[in-house]
Amino acid sequence: MKIFSSEEIRAIDKYTIEQEGISAKELVDRVGKGVADEILDRWGIERRIVVFAGWGNNGADALSASRVLAEAGADVTVYLFNIGGERLSADCKECRDELKEACPQVNLIEVVKNFEMPELTEDMLIIDGLFGSGLNKPLPGSLVMIIHNINDSEAPVVSIDIPSGLYSDWNSHLILRNVVHATLTLAVEFPRLSFFIPDNSEVVGEWKLLKIGLSREAIKKTPYTYYLITDRDIKRILRRRDPDSSKADYGSALICAGSYGMCGAAVLALRGALRAGAGKVTCYGPRCAYFVAQTAVPSAMFIRDPHDNNISEITLEREYSAIGIGPGIGTRDVTINALENFLKLASANRQALVLDADALNCIAVRPIMLNYLPTYSVLTPHAGEFDRLFGSQPSAEARLRKAIDVARFYNVIIVLKGRYTAVVRPDGKVHINSSGTPALATPGSGDVLTGVITALIAQGYRPETAAISGVYVHGLAGELAENQHGSYGVTAEDIALEIGRAIKIVME
Repeated sequence: MKIFSSEEIRAIDKYTIEQEGISAKELVDRVGKGVADEILDRWGIERRIVVFAGWGNNGADALSASRVLAEAGADVTVYLFNIGGERLSADCKECRDELKEACPQVNLIEVVKNFEMPELTEDMLIIDGLFGSGLNKPLPGSLVMIIHNINDSEAPVVSIDIPSGLYSDWNSHLILRNVVHATLTLAVEFPRLSFFIPDNSEVVGEWKLLKIGLSREAIKKTPYTYYLITDRDIKRILRRRDPDSSKADYGSALICAGSYGMCGAAVLALRGALRAGAGKVTCYGPRCAYFVAQTAVPSAMFIRDPHDNNISEITLEREYSAIGIGPGIGTRDVTINALENFLKLASANRQALVLDADALNCIAVRPIMLNYLPTYSVLTPHAGEFDRLFGSQPSAEARLRKAIDVARFYNVIIVLKGRYTAVVRPDGKVHINSSGTPALATPGSGDVLTGVITALIAQGYRPETAAISGVYVHGLAGELAENQHGSYGVTAEDIALEIGRAIKIVME
């Protein structure tokens, strides 16, 4: 699903109106009905509803929703901000007049000059229709005070399109206190990029899309920079297997992993790779990992490093379809040296790698290794690993913007892990994952993901496609594991076990 900017959405609105014969007022009424229906389904008409409507089309949406709610029997009070008396957009004015005529019982207070804030209590329901996604500059102090009062009320708040005070895309200087804290955000047609930034989660609340029938043709023609990954996307990507195929058709994956005390990381990555369908999986690790890996994952082969406890060199006697490095390898000098030498060799051979966990920590210790990253390698840092690699970031938004910069600069793919894992491509496009659960926040979860992505590359998927598919499948596997064990009880072993079932569900 494409994620558009406010300007792009306005262009799609305009195309829909001009090319498909749908009036702007009709689109407003579709939004209003969608908002009202959602509120009636969740809260019914028991609560007194207080509506704050701005002078633009977000206010028009709120007025239209007020009419539908009032016609259903709800007790509705509307504060319409028309400062100076001549600020209402044409659609907002029409919706105001329609509300007055159709629902004279509604207490409609048009604020032209002075505004006295009503007392808001937790037993009310508040509709935020002040500004929506059209906001492009900081709010004046008087409106900020209204937002403060809304947030202090403890009443449930429904924001139309986007919480007032929040920008659709980037919010680098945002003061969260000055943004409406929505219980539910009803986004019109598309989600906004700002919904997927962890910094904004407390103001967005739960979000849901209202489909109003904008032009499919315009949506298809409009290019995207940001994209929300859904099951339908992954179903289109993953290929069904030929009945006449053999394991030789699904590639050979090498996982360089493990050290003394962290051999379990190697086991988890190997299980992830096998469950994701690699034809052959081999572990390269220190001698101490040999019996652990061969016993825990008998389906995988093992190549012993000369060192007893750490990887000291990565010398391969054959070629592999994909190579993942990092789970549990530690950051000893001998391992850092081995990784540096191997990165130089892989870069010369133009073989993209999957680099995770301690591979990233090794590079952070010796940053010159960033210059040896093979083109289109996949780096899978969580926030802490990313900051160690590329410098401390003040916010999740700053971290994502930095990831876009470094992916382009080093020509690599960054899988920035989190609630909404972002797959950042070198061309600046960002794919945001929609699957997952807090149950994935468990030790070893990322090692499983490394194995999954490596296995998909081994099977012939391009690195960026493998990363996009891998994070979705991994997230869905976490959801399946949570269904069995609850959000507290999921372990990385459970996630690895569900990888195959997650792929099956997506493909079916």
